[in-house]
Amino acid sequence: MTDSLFTGLKVIDCASWIAGPAAATIMSDFGADVIKIEPPGVGDPWRASTPIPGKPVDYYWQLTSRNKRSLALDLKHPDGQAVLHRLAASADVFITNFPLPVRDRLRLAPSDLTPLNPRLIYASFTAYGEEGEEAAKTGFDSTAYWARTGLMDMVRSDAATVPSRSMPGMGDFPSATGVYSAIVTALYRREKTGLGGVVRSSLLQNGLWANGCAVQTRLFGEDIQLRPHRDDAPNALANHYRSRDGRWFIMALFNEQRQLRGFLGAIGREELTDDPRFATPDARKRHARDLVLVLDKVFATRDLAEWRVILDGVGVTFGIVATVNEALDDPQMRHAGALEPFADGQGLTVMSPFHIDGVEKVAASRAPSVGQHNEAVLLEAGYSADDVQRLRGLGVVA
Repeated sequence: MTDSLFTGLKVIDCASWIAGPAAATIMSDFGADVIKIEPPGVGDPWRASTPIPGKPVDYYWQLTSRNKRSLALDLKHPDGQAVLHRLAASADVFITNFPLPVRDRLRLAPSDLTPLNPRLIYASFTAYGEEGEEAAKTGFDSTAYWARTGLMDMVRSDAATVPSRSMPGMGDFPSATGVYSAIVTALYRREKTGLGGVVRSSLLQNGLWANGCAVQTRLFGEDIQLRPHRDDAPNALANHYRSRDGRWFIMALFNEQRQLRGFLGAIGREELTDDPRFATPDARKRHARDLVLVLDKVFATRDLAEWRVILDGVGVTFGIVATVNEALDDPQMRHAGALEPFADGQGLTVMSPFHIDGVEKVAASRAPSVGQHNEAVLLEAGYSADDVQRLRGLGVVA
């Protein structure tokens, strides 16, 4: 078996919750040795988060900490800080999303670590950036990525409905991909210069990037209105509809000149191409509500399974509004590499969202228990067995 792309690359995941750690997870997928730093005892607070109230399961943890090794280290203790500094001195990447004041207090700031290792890539992730009055403020993707950037306000069925809550990690995982991109860009620079450096990103930046179309429009002076109810969609051919069995799907028929006649023929309403209300793009926009009403009635005559065959048959771009269960059972998820089996063959995991031709990802190993790799990591760092026992006696490591 050939080495993975990042074999030999050492990454210190000194972050918590999702966005920072998930960036390290992507690196682990390509073979990096990721050492997860977490406090002794309960470990990273993300371990205790569960999708099922009252049921202590670690499903989330298995996703964001696969392939990693855990070092349970008390960073409040000077000896614990000394251990981390020794690890950083030989590491390639250090990732943290600790609040800025906490980094200063624990001696984890760039000024503490980068002098120890000129090749170190220090990846800093925050909620609101590192300048300004809110630089030290804490935040989650629901507050900084989703709510603060206009996304939460815009993503609702119409102006009269309440803003939609985000799903767990919905902003964190895209943000993690951004952090990963910054790290890899810095590694490329290191190949050219021999020097590491600091890369920075934030939930706020990534959320605004995700809402970039609306924000850039507003930056040019245009007023941004909340989207109308689907009944008043400005383009009836880029709208969502409900089939006879109550299932929803969304169409994106943007090449109207080429696709419209075939689409209308496939749904049994070819005569609408000659209806003055729908005969031209401008007319269809003016009478979009009328066309929505027509299509509502048409799509209510068949089940979703039938419409999928019909619409696929004429090349209409559409997507079903799938349930999570359907997504898991969707064979295309496997074909795309979005779902991959754990190395032990017991179940699947959600894989990082890109592939490189000729480069294999490592088989996903189970996430570690708290401090599972304490001794191995410390011995590799040059500590003796007696040193490890001393650190244990001090409570520095679990």
